[in-house]
Amino acid sequence: MTIFQFPNDFKWGTATAAYQIEGAAKEGGRGPSIWDTFSHTPGRVYNGDNGDVACDSYHRYEEDVELMQELGINTYRFSISWSRIIPDGDGEINQEGLDYYHRFVDKLLEAGIEPFCTLYHWDLPQTLQDVGGWENRRTIDAFVKYSEVMYREFSGKIKSWLTFNEPWCIAFLSNLIGVHAPGKQDLQVALNVAHNLLVAHGKSVSKFRELGSDGKIGIAPNVAWAVPYSKSAEDQGAADRNIQVFSDWFLDPIYKGSYPKPLYDWFEQSGHVPPIEEGDMEAIAQPIDHIGINYYAMSVNRFNPDGGYLQMEEVDMGLIKTDIGWPVESRGLYEVIHYLQKYGNIDIYITENGACINDDIVNGKINDTRRISYLQQHIAQVHRVITDGINLKGYMAWSLMDNFEWAEGYRMRFGLVHVDYRSLKRTPKESFYWYQNVVKNNWLETRRE
Repeated sequence: MTIFQFPNDFKWGTATAAYQIEGAAKEGGRGPSIWDTFSHTPGRVYNGDNGDVACDSYHRYEEDVELMQELGINTYRFSISWSRIIPDGDGEINQEGLDYYHRFVDKLLEAGIEPFCTLYHWDLPQTLQDVGGWENRRTIDAFVKYSEVMYREFSGKIKSWLTFNEPWCIAFLSNLIGVHAPGKQDLQVALNVAHNLLVAHGKSVSKFRELGSDGKIGIAPNVAWAVPYSKSAEDQGAADRNIQVFSDWFLDPIYKGSYPKPLYDWFEQSGHVPPIEEGDMEAIAQPIDHIGINYYAMSVNRFNPDGGYLQMEEVDMGLIKTDIGWPVESRGLYEVIHYLQKYGNIDIYITENGACINDDIVNGKINDTRRISYLQQHIAQVHRVITDGINLKGYMAWSLMDNFEWAEGYRMRFGLVHVDYRSLKRTPKESFYWYQNVVKNNWLETRRE
């Protein structure tokens, strides 16, 4: 048996996102988002599922905070529904929406749980999409206005902020691969979106500083770690591009004031470049206080000229996979955090990490041992990183509860708490109690069977 003891001030938490759990899609003055439109478009989401009800956390947030208290966590990462605050994206502010989040944040604070707030987790107000969405620079100004409303309104209550969740997904998955809303398939559009949201991030950070807001702010990329299938230069290049498009493309502009040259040149060869305007790179390169790391899997990559925009394919090495098909290899978390040290010994939070395990209730219990194994392996790597002297400040398991898993609908379950989508009953899984023990003791106990 080995015990990994964590620092006394280490933050343990879980994470969710507004559209995935709130429901109440047409209540409280909320306007429609791109995910309302996308999920109600036939063929876009598995089984025609949508987030109209989701986990109904809008009405059941008190019950959900009680579950967090039972779990023992001291931080909770959640996102704000922009269209609950400003239904048309940049017009009138909806007081009902602000009141809801005040009630929720107050409940967290009463429970001794620190709110860790993400401003944008993919649910752009549909009215902004109707005039071009993130392709239109008007959305930059709308986002800064929305973020200012939040900074002012929750000053003193929320002290940990993230501007964007997983910018690669917002740009490439949603506008090149087309799997997420708005579902476009155009590399130039993806680069335009990526650039504009980076400008929005930088200007939002500047607004945070200008207001003298009490707290810290950053961004949460979904990072990837990839290793080449062979020692060939082509395979190494494929793996490098895979890493760079997730992290470097978004973090280099923030920390270095420029896009990563190898990947910039790669896109330029096909006639695609980000639409940089005068002052943009300076606007993006505002100092931030922390980054959130969303990590799920690593990959083995090789060059394939027909392998999409990166000319890369993933090689199945026979690793154990989660039920969504992602290979389990915790070493990638250790490697990618060390890779990010090129930006300096910055404060890092693991803002998402977890496993899709679709075990159901048997005799009143959900014995999700595969999820426990996944979490144990990855939390061990977190400890290893801290031991190396890296400023890793906290870990947030994805997710508190099963929820609407975007294009996969309700068939993929990532939660520590099982949700019956008919009755909406919450049932803690065995992984919930395992994680509860980790949090309570502030240590990880590992055993070899």
